[in-house]
Amino acid sequence: MTTPWGEPALTRFPEDPRDRLRAWDASDEYLLRHLAEERVPLDGTVVVVGDRWGALVTALAAHRPVQITDSHLAQEATRANLARAGVEPGAVRLLTTQDPPPERIDVLLVRVPKSLALLEDQLLRLAPAVHAGTVVVGTGMVKEIHTSTLTLFERILGPTRTSLAEKKARLIFCAPDPALERPGNPWPYVYTLPDGIGAAAGGTVVNHAGVFCADRLDIGTRFFLHHLPEGGGRRVVDLGCGNGVVGTSVALADPDAEVLFVDESFQAVASAEATYKANGVSGHAEFRVGDGLAGVPSGSVDLVLNNPPFHSHQATTDATAWRMFTGARRALRPGGELWVIGNRHLGYHVKLRKLFGNSRLVASDPKFVVLKAVKR
Repeated sequence: MTTPWGEPALTRFPEDPRDRLRAWDASDEYLLRHLAEERVPLDGTVVVVGDRWGALVTALAAHRPVQITDSHLAQEATRANLARAGVEPGAVRLLTTQDPPPERIDVLLVRVPKSLALLEDQLLRLAPAVHAGTVVVGTGMVKEIHTSTLTLFERILGPTRTSLAEKKARLIFCAPDPALERPGNPWPYVYTLPDGIGAAAGGTVVNHAGVFCADRLDIGTRFFLHHLPEGGGRRVVDLGCGNGVVGTSVALADPDAEVLFVDESFQAVASAEATYKANGVSGHAEFRVGDGLAGVPSGSVDLVLNNPPFHSHQATTDATAWRMFTGARRALRPGGELWVIGNRHLGYHVKLRKLFGNSRLVASDPKFVVLKAVKR
């Protein structure tokens, strides 16, 4: 990536030479060019929110920025990109969306996230640290910035305007108003599960901002809950757990089960832990932020339950699903099972047959299929 501060070599995480998706886009370039051309002072506390793969903080490393991200993969990519650029350890402070933010922010750079709820939550959490002199600049591709995006900046921080578009990217300029009366933070959001969905019926769900389908049970998970295996084994993994409804349902049905909740989103794992505790489950559970089943010992798991995502930000890709399936096969004991729910058109049965040598249709409706693969 060419920037006013050099040309760092950047990769996504995990690094894959076959991956044609870049670790930056035109919105990152636009923001960095603006900072240089306008000579924005970067000598105070610089905070970068939502830096997708570390492109922004790697370019600005000399100014010792703070990165705040919801993504474990983005954080790992940032570490790798900083090391590749020769940045000294500790020059960039890496925080998650669950960590306390800095007490004072002099420059706030926001890579607009896909989730409007996550943007709302983060702006509300950061607003007390923003002062009248704080430079606030947002960036994103034109298709990612909507009227609702600008309304959030305006409502939480102060008067907001946008730049002209360049290479289908746009900047957001916000002038903080310390006298602004801000709304309270509605996150996390709590709701009650409907009846007729198995062991979790009538239970409580806690959703932190940015977690999929924050205010209701999504139809895919509802269908999955109707078809979960009975007595799936002692060691169960809710892989890509989101708010943890699936793993919590397993634990409610079988108190002897040991459930591992895994997601790459810090918001998701916090939601899963809160959901589990809100339902008073008496069993044993572990909550882990990570890259799928990396770090889980081989042959140590009886059952993996998975609803894999098929988007990486705005790009449609099956790379995440493939990594999840591969990790599941390694972690499962012989005879262990991977249960997957997905949209019919994604063709996961082909991948499962290629990897496991088998795939059985458990249930289907016009939109979803539930598939089972057994490790031989």
